[in-house]
Amino acid sequence: MTHAPVPPPPPEPGALPGLVLGHVVAESRAFSEPVRVVVVDDQATIRLGLRMILDNEPDITVVGEAADGAQGVRMAHALRPDVVLMDVRMPHLNGIDAAAQISGDPALAGVRTLVLTTFDDDEYVYGALRAGAAGFLLKDADPEALVNAVHRVRAGDSLLDPGVTRRIIERYVELSDWHAGSGVAAAPRAGAGLELATPREREVLLAVARGLSNKEIGDELFLSEATVKSHVRSLLTKVGLTNRVQLVILAYEAELVRPGR
Repeated sequence: MTHAPVPPPPPEPGALPGLVLGHVVAESRAFSEPVRVVVVDDQATIRLGLRMILDNEPDITVVGEAADGAQGVRMAHALRPDVVLMDVRMPHLNGIDAAAQISGDPALAGVRTLVLTTFDDDEYVYGALRAGAAGFLLKDADPEALVNAVHRVRAGDSLLDPGVTRRIIERYVELSDWHAGSGVAAAPRAGAGLELATPREREVLLAVARGLSNKEIGDELFLSEATVKSHVRSLLTKVGLTNRVQLVILAYEAELVRPGR
């Protein structure tokens, strides 16, 4: 099944020759097909670099590009990609608000947002975590890390860049009220439903808080990957959260994990 193409907007000032915003690749939704990615960044050179890295992988296809968050949201609706690779600071609609719109729309339930950030974007990362983004990755991550992140997010893992996870979470806990009045939806506070978690689910929660993938958790706890996924789904249901990133926040807010440890 193919979707109607998205009309390309006028060329962006300074855009590189041959790079067309709104480029769309006809697609089928079979699970065995490559990961379908939309790249959203207001810098043409960044989009081109990301596209070259991702399109070089046989199991990843960039199906569209956008220069701002609003266009990125429209593309998510038109193309239903597996992953939206979203910059933070963009005109018209920033990446955090765009991620919130995507994660909050039931029609886009299968679309996961991976936010690109820098060491200067702490406050935006807090917003991304609360907005329901599947995770964040540093903009200067090497190509292998980028490709791995796209695959992990598509597979259902959330991702916190290991280079900044502890620093971000510690600052997040310290400034958990930073978003009061900011208009960004707050994640549910810790505690509700956590008492229903089984001992094994608490072990899984602690491992998730350390940034481990489902496979890594399974290897550590001698569980199959499918069993780990089942425990994660059960935890999310019990505590009323929507993704693994929020489980990490929960572990810190509930003091199951303490900053600096």
